[in-house]
Amino acid sequence: MSDTIIIIPAYNEEAGIARVVSDIRTVNPDIEVLVINDGSFDRTAEAAAAAGAIVLSHNFNMGYGVTIQTGYKFAYEKGYRYIVQIDGDGQHDPSFISQLLAPVRNGDVDFAIGSRFLWFDSYRPSFSRRLGILFFRKLVTVIIGREITDPTSGYQAFNREVMKFFSTDIFPYDYPDADMLITLNLAGFRIREVPVRMFANPTGKTMHSGAKPLYYMIKMILSILVTLLRNRQLYRR
Repeated sequence: MSDTIIIIPAYNEEAGIARVVSDIRTVNPDIEVLVINDGSFDRTAEAAAAAGAIVLSHNFNMGYGVTIQTGYKFAYEKGYRYIVQIDGDGQHDPSFISQLLAPVRNGDVDFAIGSRFLWFDSYRPSFSRRLGILFFRKLVTVIIGREITDPTSGYQAFNREVMKFFSTDIFPYDYPDADMLITLNLAGFRIREVPVRMFANPTGKTMHSGAKPLYYMIKMILSILVTLLRNRQLYRR
């Protein structure tokens, strides 16, 4: 059994999830792949299983944060030492898994986050999306005292200690992005960005359309405030 598992949160990703799983297994044939199917009403679960993934399914849609935490709890209970987290829409290039995982495996950091802005030919998000990323980049940089160029990246790798920590109620499961990095910093985990390639979503789907970006920003700011106002004893490990 491998000491690493790749987790993929997925909601209605039938069209592309098999390719994502297959691409990962081509590059990393010895690493287990877990797809957490978040109450999809299409054949996401069947397509992922046919491609060779382990599949866990929620009975109904519970949201991104709860979905990835399901993966963390599974990995911790099964004894894995490392997690690599990849989105299910094909935006993350799996050929960068080893680079992302390397500083965690080497013990240099506890948590590595992939940055599209540190790799020369990654796609660039829309203008409104870039504004949001820039806002949270500045905010996170001020709060934790070091620059994070891509604070909303879902391409991540981390060790068993982070796995255990994020399997508790401290995890900001509503929108775990910038608030997650601040939580890790408050708990004393070592964080590093790693250059990775990302692609535009091949389906054209986005959660950042209409009024959603404003809603996301408000929710994230409130979550960051809650994170900062919590009793510091809660972050002790």
